[in-house]
Amino acid sequence: MSSSKTGYHHGDLPRALEDAAMQLLERMPAADISLREVARAANVSHNAPYHHFSDRLGLLKAIAERSMADLLAQVSAAVADADTPRAALIEGGSAYVRFAVEHPHAFDAVYDPTVCVPGSPTATMAPLIDGLEGALAAAAASAGLDRPTDVVALWGLIHGLGTLAAAGHFPLDDALAAYVASLDRLLASV
Repeated sequence: MSSSKTGYHHGDLPRALEDAAMQLLERMPAADISLREVARAANVSHNAPYHHFSDRLGLLKAIAERSMADLLAQVSAAVADADTPRAALIEGGSAYVRFAVEHPHAFDAVYDPTVCVPGSPTATMAPLIDGLEGALAAAAASAGLDRPTDVVALWGLIHGLGTLAAAGHFPLDDALAAYVASLDRLLASV
């Protein structure tokens, strides 16, 4: 039996390939992941990924979508678990920054403009982006930051802190402390 046929024992080969890609993403940038590597990691023939992804970009889009779903889930859970509007805003933003630091390659995949083209996301990515924006906007509005520019500033703040901390410019704890301090100043002006 060929390895491509034995690969179908997964039951859901596309999911198995994505799972393998996500495992690779934990240790290497998305740009370094090839379809051949994913096939090897999933224990299927090197041609198997081409049955489900037209090319490497198709795989990278799937990785970015799964990564965004993970980011959205973590931010949404943090917001939902908070006791007060201020805590929701702090915890939601902190979850975002923490995701960037703990999963830097996944975070980079989400925001890679060659994979998720700004203004032209995939049909799967668009509602995830809307969900993230909505979670942040709702938390901000509940805390009193209800202008559209407030949400843009908030997202820029947490994204920038996450990006800089993930790149090693300062530790996660410093990024989180800076976020809370900045948020305290913003909320004091409301």
